[in-house]
Amino acid sequence: MRYLSMAFVFITCFSFGQNKQLLYGFSEVPQSLLLNPGVKIKNSGFVGVPFLSHIHANAGTSGITVYDVFADNGVDFNTKLQNAVYKSKARNFVSINQQLELLSGGFAFGSSFEKNEYLSFGIYQELDVIGYVPKDYAILGLEGNQNNINRVFDAGQLNASGEVISVFHLGYNKKVNNLFTYGVRGKIYSSIINVNSTKNQGSFVTVQGQNNIYTHIFDLDLEVKTSGLANIKDGEADAIYKDLKKRMLLGGDLGLGFDVGFTYQFDKQWTFDASILDVGFIRHTKDVENYSVKGRYAFEGINPFFSEAGAGQTADDYWSKVEDEFSAIFEADTTKTKFTTWRPVKWNASLNYAFGEKKEKDCNCIKGESEYQNAVGAQLYAINRPKQPQAALTLYYFRHIFKGLSAKTTYTIDSFSLYNLGLGLSANLGNVNFYVMADNFLQYKNVYNAQSVSLQLGFNYIFKKK
Repeated sequence: MRYLSMAFVFITCFSFGQNKQLLYGFSEVPQSLLLNPGVKIKNSGFVGVPFLSHIHANAGTSGITVYDVFADNGVDFNTKLQNAVYKSKARNFVSINQQLELLSGGFAFGSSFEKNEYLSFGIYQELDVIGYVPKDYAILGLEGNQNNINRVFDAGQLNASGEVISVFHLGYNKKVNNLFTYGVRGKIYSSIINVNSTKNQGSFVTVQGQNNIYTHIFDLDLEVKTSGLANIKDGEADAIYKDLKKRMLLGGDLGLGFDVGFTYQFDKQWTFDASILDVGFIRHTKDVENYSVKGRYAFEGINPFFSEAGAGQTADDYWSKVEDEFSAIFEADTTKTKFTTWRPVKWNASLNYAFGEKKEKDCNCIKGESEYQNAVGAQLYAINRPKQPQAALTLYYFRHIFKGLSAKTTYTIDSFSLYNLGLGLSANLGNVNFYVMADNFLQYKNVYNAQSVSLQLGFNYIFKKK
């Protein structure tokens, strides 16, 4: 159990999140359409460079960091590990989110001269994992139960889910007039792997025994649901590769979802936009294996309490008997029951103020519109999670530095940090667009003590508006 606790602490220190506050509203980058299908589009079309158009990774922890456990500060490792566990709270969480865009593109169309409609499409792969800190499990692993007689440990703190999916999407964007733009995006999800255990309940307590020194009482209702794992667990490398490839290309468990968003411009300078993403589900019917342990159990060890060496019983025989009896109590029931998972719905909204009107005669914007060099604003982000929604508030400043180069700086307050500063750059070299965005610069001086770090980058070929 001690090594399990150490492994969990280590994983906690390398967690990821889903908020993309630097990319949201950055309309110079085509991938901003993925965060708001109703964003105001500034190109007549684009083609993403395959496998390079959008690469996203964001790391963070709402609890302890690598530095808390592995700092070379003269403190004993076991002491640092204990302090880290006691410092943790059951509501602390770890998560992993990674996205890789495989293909993407879009083009403007419409009957009017302005071509005020836009179609976008693409395929991306996504990894999403979240787990809450099971503090009682960690304390039990560190201290054991002898020093915690009559203490009730919460077995329901085991709460985690993880999935790997591919997403096929098609989006429609319509500029109704100079004030209002809306968009929708339909999605087909193909699940590659899913593991979730989010509805657990139960307890564990050790009390003084009658037949032996202690009685261990388990009252459990635990379940783990999986799809896509059985073939991987039992298959060979070539078969696993073929199966994963098939699942990625609509051969896995399928689901449907949608995004919707809009942008409303109150006047030349004030704009409000919002979006709801990943309203959808996946139905798991293939390669399903579920494991559950339910019931109330009392374990007092075996009689006699010590090995009967005089009767020829060895220590190995004795402990094998203990293991068999313990395993018999916790033998998991395995089922093939189909199940449905809901996607983690995400909300975005921002209020923006533009200023510093561009005066150049060679302005590349559509006639009748004004282009401003600067913008400031506030963005609210939230995501639905198994225990409770997680939210973030971002303040930002946007600047057109010069033609072909734009920058966005952000200050974010979220579950990871109260002082997250980020910077994003988008550069156009001819028709080639390159963007790079990173978070939490203040903590780069000691990245091991960082609550979160983030990186996004990509390449696109853009067809400019005339």
